[in-house]
Amino acid sequence: MYTSRNFKTKKALKDAVASGEHIHVFQPGPFGGSEPDNGTVYLEGPHYPEPHHWYAEATLKDGIVVEVK
Repeated sequence: MYTSRNFKTKKALKDAVASGEHIHVFQPGPFGGSEPDNGTVYLEGPHYPEPHHWYAEATLKDGIVVEVK
């Protein structure tokens, strides 16, 4: 899954979540549209076509990333 913003690093994602930004997630391609509103998701970035340099486990609450590991 990807984040609504194209973060270049996992640290940038963590900083955005810590500062209170509302970050949403999405699954591109034919599997999109079934993203959970709550629970654990696995993220990667930066977005395709750039090669992925980071991966993260995130917790969603009401569709918003509230924690990144």
